[in-house]
Parts: sequence; C-alpha cells; structure tokens
Amino acid sequence: MLTAQAEPQTQVKRPPARGGLDAEALVRAAREATADVAPDSPAARAILLDTVRSALKSARAAAETELLATHKGTRCAQAIAHAQDEVIRAVHIWATRYVYPRENPSEAEALAIAAVGGYGRGTLAPGSDIDLLFILPYKQTPWGESVTEFVLYMLWDLGQKVGHAVRSVDDSIRMAKSDMTIRTATLESRFLTGDKRLFSQMRDRFETEIVEKTGPEFIAAKMAERDARHEAQGNTRYVVEPNIKDGKGGLRDLNTLYWIGKYFYRVRTSHELIDKGVFSRAEFRSFQRAEDFLWAVRCNLHFLLRRADDRLTFEVQQEMAERLGYADRAGMLGVERFMKRYFLVAKDVGDLTRIFCTSLEFAHAKKVDAFGRVFKSFRKTRRAIRGEPDFVLEHGRITIAAPDVFEKDPVNIIKIFWVAGREGVMFHPDALKQLTRSMRLIDKSLRADARANAYFKDILTAPKSVERILRRMNESGVLGKFVPEFGKIVALMQFNMYHHYTVDEHLIRAVGVMAEIENGGLKDELPLTHELLPHLSDVRLLYVTLFLHDIAKGRPEDHSVAGEAIARKFCPRLGFSPAETETVAWLVRHHLLMSEIAQSRDIQDPETARNFAEVVQSPQRLALLMILTACDIRAVGPGVWTGWKGSLLRALYYATEPLLSGGHSQVSQRQRISEAQDELAAALPDWPKSKLKAYTARHFPNYWLRAEPELQVAHAKMLDRAGENKGAFAATTAIKEFEGITEVSFYTPDHPRLLSLIAGACTMADASIIGAQIFNTRDGHALDTFRLRRTFKTDEDEKVRAARITETVKALLEGRKYLPDDLGHDSRYNRRLQPFSVPTEIFISNKLSDKFTVIEISGLDRTGLLFHLTRAISDLNLTIGSAHIGTYGEKAVDVFYVTDLTGGKIESKARQKRIRDALEAVFEPERQTKKGAA
Repeated sequence: MLTAQAEPQTQVKRPPARGGLDAEALVRAAREATADVAPDSPAARAILLDTVRSALKSARAAAETELLATHKGTRCAQAIAHAQDEVIRAVHIWATRYVYPRENPSEAEALAIAAVGGYGRGTLAPGSDIDLLFILPYKQTPWGESVTEFVLYMLWDLGQKVGHAVRSVDDSIRMAKSDMTIRTATLESRFLTGDKRLFSQMRDRFETEIVEKTGPEFIAAKMAERDARHEAQGNTRYVVEPNIKDGKGGLRDLNTLYWIGKYFYRVRTSHELIDKGVFSRAEFRSFQRAEDFLWAVRCNLHFLLRRADDRLTFEVQQEMAERLGYADRAGMLGVERFMKRYFLVAKDVGDLTRIFCTSLEFAHAKKVDAFGRVFKSFRKTRRAIRGEPDFVLEHGRITIAAPDVFEKDPVNIIKIFWVAGREGVMFHPDALKQLTRSMRLIDKSLRADARANAYFKDILTAPKSVERILRRMNESGVLGKFVPEFGKIVALMQFNMYHHYTVDEHLIRAVGVMAEIENGGLKDELPLTHELLPHLSDVRLLYVTLFLHDIAKGRPEDHSVAGEAIARKFCPRLGFSPAETETVAWLVRHHLLMSEIAQSRDIQDPETARNFAEVVQSPQRLALLMILTACDIRAVGPGVWTGWKGSLLRALYYATEPLLSGGHSQVSQRQRISEAQDELAAALPDWPKSKLKAYTARHFPNYWLRAEPELQVAHAKMLDRAGENKGAFAATTAIKEFEGITEVSFYTPDHPRLLSLIAGACTMADASIIGAQIFNTRDGHALDTFRLRRTFKTDEDEKVRAARITETVKALLEGRKYLPDDLGHDSRYNRRLQPFSVPTEIFISNKLSDKFTVIEISGLDRTGLLFHLTRAISDLNLTIGSAHIGTYGEKAVDVFYVTDLTGGKIESKARQKRIRDALEAVFEPERQTKKGAA
C-alpha cells in the first residue's frame, strides 16, 4: 500500500534510445524552446507536440533506412517501439513535472503507464496501434484523469491510433480473469513510466492469482483462437495473397507460441524455451529467423503503404521484393523468389507450431482431465504395430521403436509414412524430429531403391490417406528430398491472380480431389467423373499424373513439355510399365488441352470435336483427360470450378466420344437438324403443327446444330410472346443454379453493334460475361444469348440485375441512352491489375472451323474489355457467330467465331493484318495507364 510520504517513482533510469532519442533530452529541448511561455500554457503544449513529432518522424525515418540496408525486421520493430516509448515518457514527464505537478501527493494520486498487447512485447510496426494501460491504485482521481487525458490527447494529436484502458489494480485482475483478450494483453504488459510499484503489484497478482491456476484453460483458449483465425484466413499458409499477421504461418502464430510459453512454462523470453526442452537450439534459431523475416515484411509493408495493412496483395508484392533485394532469375521473377521465401518461412512457422504443441501435449500427457481437449487423445500408452517391429504407437501416434531405425534401414524413412497412412494415425514429435535429423540419408541410392519406391507408389495411390500423408511428407521435407523435382516447386508461387496456392499445395490438393472422388465424394459437382471412373483401366495413373502435372513450373521452358520429360523418368522408377508411362507422359503434356478447348472454342462446331479427337485418339485417354481436367481446375482455388465449366467439359466429352468409339458420329447434318426440331416439338406439345412449322422455318440450319435443346425451347417461348405483343424487342432470363450462371437472351432487329451494346450494358451493371451465342433469323432479327457469371446469392437479385441489363440494352437500341467511349477505364478493379504484365496476342485461324474464321485474343483483362473488343470487331465489318469469354486471373482470353458481311471466311492476309492492328489497339489505353502509373 502506498503512503502519503512515499514519493512514487516517476521515471526509471534507462539508457538513451537507439538513434539518440531520449525522453529527458526531448523534455529539455521542449523546455528550452518554451522559456518565454508558461510550461502549462497551450503555446508550450504546441511546442512540445512539434518537438516529439519531429523526433518521432526522424526516428522512424532512421529505422526505415536501416531496414532497407540490413533487412533486419525485428531490429526495426524494436527501434520503432523504443522511439515510441521515449515519446510517451517525455509527454508523461511534461504532464507530471510542469502541467500537473504534485506537491503533497496522496496515496491515490499515483499512476503507472504500461504497454500492452503487441506493443508490450517491445516490437511495433510503423502503422500499428499503440496499446496502453493506465494503472491506478484504487479509483480515478482528478489528477490521474488530467494526466491520462494530457498523454492521450498528445498521442492523438500526433495522429496515432491509441487503444487504451484505465483500470485500478483490482479491476485489472478481475477483468483478466473473465476476459481472455485482456488476460493475453496483461500477460504481455511492459512498464513504461510512472509509479513502477503499481505495475509490479498488478504483475505479481496476475502471476499468482491467474497464471498459476489457469494454464490449461489458457492453452485451450489460445489453440481454439488460432484454429478460428486460420479458418477465417482460408486454413492454409499457401494462399498467394497472405495475411502476414493473422494468416496461417504468420506473426500471430509465433506470438501464440510465445504466449503459451510464457504462460505455461513461466518464461520471460522466448530464448528460455531452449532450457525448458521445448525447442532445440537449431529450432530456436529457426524461430528467430522466421520472426525477423516476417517483421521485415510487415515493417516494409507499412512503410510502403504509409498505413497499417497486413495483407500482402499483388499490388505491393513486386515493390516488396525490390525493397528486400530479390531480383529476377532464369525462370523466376524476383517477386516469385520473394514469395517463395515467404512461404518457406510460413512452413517453418508451421513446423515450429507443430513441434511446440506436440511437445507440450506429450510432456504433460498425464494431465488428461485438466487439459481437456488439448490432451484428450493421448490416453493410450505405447503399443506395438502388428508386423512392424521398427515402429510403435505411443499415445496413439506413430514413432520409431529405436533411435537407429532410419540409420539401420533408410527405406524406413518412406515406410513410416506408408504405415501411418495404412493405420490412419498421426505422427509423434519424436518421429518428426528423427526424420529431420535423418535427411542426409535420402540420397540417390534410396531414391533408386525398389522397396522405397513401392512404398511411395502405394502412398500416392491410396485414396483414404494420400492427401494427408503427402502433405505431412512435404511439411517434413522428406517429399522434396525423395522427389527432387517436387522439391524445386515447394513454396513456389506463380505471380498471377488465377492460382490461389503455391504449386506444391496445388498438386497435393489436386491429388486430394481425385481421392475424394474415388472415396465417393463430389457426385453432385462432378457427375460425369463418377460415370467414367468404373470404366478406367487403371485409376492409379490419374494420381501419378496429378502429382506431376505442374511439377515443371518455374522453369524457362513450357512446363507441360518439361513435365512430360519428368514423367518419362519418374514413372519407371515407381515400377510402371512402358505403356503406363506413355499414358502418364501424354496426360502431363496435354493436361491443359481439354480445359482450353472447352472454354475457348465453339463446342457445337463439328470441327472442334474432330480436331480434339485427332489429338486424343482413344476413349480411354479422353476419360482420363476429362477427370484430370476436373481435378486440376477444382484444386486451383475456391470458386474457380463452376458448374458452367463442368457443363462445357461434359459437352466437349459427349461431342468427342462418339468420334473415338465408333458411335453415332456419322449421323448426317440433316438428321441432326430433324432430331433437334422433333425434340423441340415434344417440348411444346400445345403448339399446333402449322405454328411449329412456321417457327422452325424462321431459323437457319446452324441454329439447330449449335443451340442447346433447353435454350431452343426458351427461345421459342420468348419469340412466341414477342409475336403476341407485336414487339420488336424481347428478352428472357434463366437462372442456372448448378452451372453458377445467369442466362440472358435477346430478340431484336439486327444491329451492327448489337453485341457491343449488350457487352457495354453488362459492364455498366458490373456483370461478367463468360460466353455468348449469336444467331440470326431469316426475317432479319438477331437472337443472342449471353451467359453471365453469377454474383448474387439469391435468384431474385440475379433477376433484378438481368432486368437492369435488359432495360439498358433496349434504351441503347432506341437511342435513349449512350455508352461512353472510355467505359470501363480507371475502375478500382483495373488498378488491382496494374502490377501485372500480360503480352497481347492475336491469333487468326481458318482451320479451326469449317464455316468461321476464329479470332483468339489474349491480353491483360480490364473492366469493359469485351465492350471495346466487340466494338472494334463491328467497326471491321465482321459478323460474330459465337463468342467464348475466358478470364484466368489477370489474363483475358476471348475467342470470336466470325465471318465477313457476306458470310465468308477472312482469307485475305492484308485484312487479317488490319484486324490484328485494330484489336491490338484496344489494349493500348491499358498500356498507357500502366506506363503513367509507373
């Protein structure tokens, strides 16, 4: 208890801050500058504010300069925190010495200021909040309130975000008992200035009344909090735009280890965890390196953006790579090298977390009841595994029976994963540590060992466990050593917006999708794959292909070609026959083919299926390629696979399969038209024959060959309503829930810019077009159907947007509304695309279709791109027969089937060049925008 005679300690003697910033020196400088005014006057306060602002700015500039020179992140964060400490101390000294001095302080007139939360650890990012706790002996007094307000208002006037609480010691303990967030913040509290005895009282009571009695409760809460945070961030550390603070493998995960270490092992510094046996010295060095790198990234990010933001988005990744010294190398951009380092660090954080948590669990496995869910699964003790003398189960997890198991027979390094998969068990930390120490044993002889490769082949083709075991092999480092080609793509990021994960994570997820299918899952999402699976000669080939299909990414050459060469070497190593090896190599070489054709070609054009069939050559390869493509797309990232893509793949499969199996592919065109018209008649039983005959006569033959039966029915009903209403314009909307699209059809007198006007209307409604079918009727009308990517959760909202588009198109056609020439430029989405560079390519072919010239355009996507492309095509006097719109992250691939105004192909080389020049010019505004931004 304080007494009136005991003068509280107002300032702790400490060395000057790095860079010369010191609280007493700041106070002296401000006092000298205020010699002519009262120190408690507004003028003096303004001078003090200018003094500390200038000092803080200089200290932060020095910290940034040092960070750019040394890339030492922890040191930067400590320097910023130290400068902040001195500023707060200086302001507090001024308040208590000159503005609110105490001549005879009562025992209640005492105050301590502590840093809490992340700031309490003595590290601070440039844009982070300043979390402070003002500690009172009992309750607030006018003096304490005045000092607190003076400090806070000064910090706010400095432009800082301050999180603060004012509590007595009793309140601090009471609230820490009931609130886990306050308990964690108190755990990390650090004395700054004021009466240190108050801070010591709070810390002592916190240790004895809370920490000593609630260890298991705190651990369980922190682990649950971590799991929830990971779930919110996508539950993987391999997302290509990671959150460096809250994401899996980020700073918060390291903080969690430190919190639990301080709380459970009662350590003051992370280094003490070595003495507690939690980390080896090598593991602790890994902890320090990871922390230093993550702090370097976070501080650089805040300095770069001049604000707090912990998401490493595409917009900043390139500049971050430059700030951290990563340059381009053969086959890899500097930004990809930087992100690979980031993901390797995130992987190290995951390894440390696993080691820490399992060590904690096993060190206290006897405390089952007290530790609840944390130690619940370790009731069982050590027991043998039948037929496996080298391995045992300890507390339900697999480990080695003797320390020399791997040394005695290196094949056991692979076999332990095989046994873990077969038995369905997790790994004991001792086994993981021994695996890490045995990496040198994975050499050429082990990679050539027939037993080791047989075990790996079984691991790779076991649907019940393959994804889990491959991921554990990858995390342990064994997979990259045993398959060196895989090791080269571990943590490799592709700098584009299409792929959501690193290459190694994508491959493991792709294998996992195949396993899920074979285990009976995804029947609704991938119905055709389940139909095909029983007819495959060997499902194992798909697992190997999926494991290898992107394994050559990051090389200068085409990854499909390089991957084929890897497959030809790797498959014999696993014991596959020459015929099986040839199939896998072919699948790797052509793993993108079916997706490209399905999404960028007119599947209803017979030439599309014929050209595809010439490459595929057999029904078995077609089935394998179909399943491979579906697994690959689903593993790219959330939302990439859609029912619409599935429907395109199925349509291509059904169009091609008869050509390869000798089915009904020889049906004449006239028969196909007749069958389509009969199917329409069956769907419209109420229509008289005369009405049906008159309607069918309105369409050209290509309509019956290319429009889907369901779409033909919708068109017939729409045109019938238009006739009844004697309207020149009609539209209809269909919501396709399974495909994830909204289908909007228009019937209107033909117009040379109709497709461009519809594309512009969609741009104005923020609707993304993914496909279009264009038809003309014999009476001079256009019948166009657009497929829009679904945006809203409810069908009603989708219909409202479709109605808005329809009304806009009608207004444009009637001249009541006009589209601006710069539609789509300078949008927020386009700014997000600025970091990327995609070469513009125009490909014109007369061989891909019997009736149309095919124009394939690829380049950097932007809002309104389709509007500008279709307008340019209209200006070229070309008629569009169908459009196939593809977007792969930042890359747009748009394909148009066109003819000239007479219905013929574009044969003239000179005219083809004019087409290329005009379409390339569409991308020029985007290049100018990027050039200006640079």
